[in-house]
Amino acid sequence: MPPWVRVVIVNYNAGALLAATLDGLARQEERDFEAVVVDNASTDGSADCTLPDPRFRLLRADGNLGFAAGSNLGARGAQTTWLAMLNPDAIPDQNWLSVLKEATRRYPEAVMFGSTQVDATNPSILDGGGDNYSIYGLAWRGGYRGPVDAVKSDVRVFSPCAAAALYRRDVFEGQGGFAESFFCYMEDVDLGFRMNLEGHEGIQVAAARIRHVGSALSGGGASRFSVYHGLRNSVFVAVRCVPFPLVLVVLPLLVLSQIWIGFRTRSLDLRMPPIWDGLRAMPALLGQRKAIQARRRISVIEFCRLLVWSPRVVNRLAIVPLARRKD
Repeated sequence: MPPWVRVVIVNYNAGALLAATLDGLARQEERDFEAVVVDNASTDGSADCTLPDPRFRLLRADGNLGFAAGSNLGARGAQTTWLAMLNPDAIPDQNWLSVLKEATRRYPEAVMFGSTQVDATNPSILDGGGDNYSIYGLAWRGGYRGPVDAVKSDVRVFSPCAAAALYRRDVFEGQGGFAESFFCYMEDVDLGFRMNLEGHEGIQVAAARIRHVGSALSGGGASRFSVYHGLRNSVFVAVRCVPFPLVLVVLPLLVLSQIWIGFRTRSLDLRMPPIWDGLRAMPALLGQRKAIQARRRISVIEFCRLLVWSPRVVNRLAIVPLARRKD
């Protein structure tokens, strides 16, 4: 019999962080798992570290596939009921898997679960309590840089952050996994979005904790690389996933918000190229949109209840629990 979960770790020049993540996974109280490390052609020797035990195996990609395609590669062929994604800069607490496993029993209707992400350098600071999505086309990790004690209980969230997330394998595969055109950033929001449109739920599990360095492999959250992919992929998500007629509101608000932020922070030269590149991909995105919207099972009104509408809440990067579905 296969184990209940496969843990997928996508590595690209993670250095000593990868060894720490693997050690944290090997020390789990829950022993019934398998782990696949996908190495995206690292050049720092990190992929040559010794794997902890036979539950772990290494897949070497021919090049840097990015997080989305690398995760899909690591998930391919799994026979487990669940798939867990774990960043190589995310060190899980010893009970991480056991808490997530128990959550799948406590919330049998949920198909995705998120973890409480604690700042690796300061355990009193929250790195994220689940992903939110707003009418302005902006997504964020709830509670980012706020106090850890803001996370008090399990809540429904729009999407789990894939730095440490759990997905039901059949649903993950039914969605085609992560959108590989994203490369990295926002692919977890996009996947969660598609699952929400089909009426599925995601639960943020308070007691499932990891210590997260955060954007350690891409130069930090404010690097040119992360800003480019985050904003371009925000356009991808809005065009692909937001139902009509709301997409006619979300997409312009996304563009206008970035123009406003660009003027305010003198960063228009950083923000407008990825927005433009996202819009230039419109023909391909519209084809993808048709397929995604054909699978939508919730009404536009139901979808509106999943969004954050208040600009103050967005500005605070607050944690926004969603109402549970009654059916």
